[in-house]
Amino acid sequence: MSEVKKIAVIAGDGIGPEVVAEALKVLKKTEELFGYAFETEQALFGGIAIDERGTPLPEDTLEICRSADAVLLGAVGGPKWDNNPKELRPETGLLGIRKALGLFSNLRPAVVFDCLKDASTLKPEVLEGTDLMVVRELTGGIYFGDKLRRQGEFGEEAVDTCVYNVTEVERIVRQAFEIAGKRRNKLASVDKANVLETSRLWREVVNRIAPEYPQVELEHVLVDNCAMQLLRRPSSFDVIVTENMFGDILSDEAAMLTGSIGMLASASLGEGSYGLYEPVHGSAPDIAGQGLANPIATILSLALMFRLTFGYEAAAAAIEAAVAEVLDAGHRTSDIAVDKSKALSTAQMGDLIVAAIRKA
Repeated sequence: MSEVKKIAVIAGDGIGPEVVAEALKVLKKTEELFGYAFETEQALFGGIAIDERGTPLPEDTLEICRSADAVLLGAVGGPKWDNNPKELRPETGLLGIRKALGLFSNLRPAVVFDCLKDASTLKPEVLEGTDLMVVRELTGGIYFGDKLRRQGEFGEEAVDTCVYNVTEVERIVRQAFEIAGKRRNKLASVDKANVLETSRLWREVVNRIAPEYPQVELEHVLVDNCAMQLLRRPSSFDVIVTENMFGDILSDEAAMLTGSIGMLASASLGEGSYGLYEPVHGSAPDIAGQGLANPIATILSLALMFRLTFGYEAAAAAIEAAVAEVLDAGHRTSDIAVDKSKALSTAQMGDLIVAAIRKA
């Protein structure tokens, strides 16, 4: 029997519980097939935690996460909490859990399945061969800098401060070089060095580290140009590394190359193997409870957990192969279906993927 791995499960808000339920079906199937042993513990987080506990990130949720080997998160947020004060917003909980768990890096792979090229708004010939990874710095930058309101000459002013230090940049850039060295040896460092001082520091650090990875071809790309090139020539990118806000925006753009944000998994990592895994999509409260959500991103996030935290490569590959097999057979949820009348429910898609998982 394998060593028992502990997973903190945070279903969250909106469609989160629905997509997490399908990932847990996959988890159970891998236990049966590969002899793994998992222990899961549920925890409250986000909007539901605000409603039930008065805070988006209860202390016992943090303790459950800290005592686990990995965290599986569904989705958080929704318009219900949009007008709450800052400390009572689900997004504040997200920033808090990343900081508390030391998760400084977010990996978002974007792969275009051949059978889904028609689901994207881009031409199939533009998408051909697209397989990229966005490596986003997660605990620094403008999201974590000081924020204030004040009275100025022309009325009320708002200030958000963007701060990066050398250590923060070094650790994310080294990780990106390492990832690129295991892929196609191409790294695009994205900044706004023609305008921002934080970006000039970023570029200096990248250039200092680059000689340590002579096999990796380095390209500096300004963020506005990168946004354009992702639509013009997405297949030319291998690994993209960038700061927090730029990475947040560019990774969502990259998600749409795949045809739906419901296809994109992510991993948030710190030092060592610990990680938090979640789909890139939001809580989609407009479709919550209707069985319309696409569970593939959450299932692929579980595959990332197996690969990056547990080292279960065979199971990760089996999950990914099962997803590809189901898609190749023409099965679709409504977000990627051309004929919406034939779209599968969340649970139906999950069941098909579970049935397709096989040991190589």
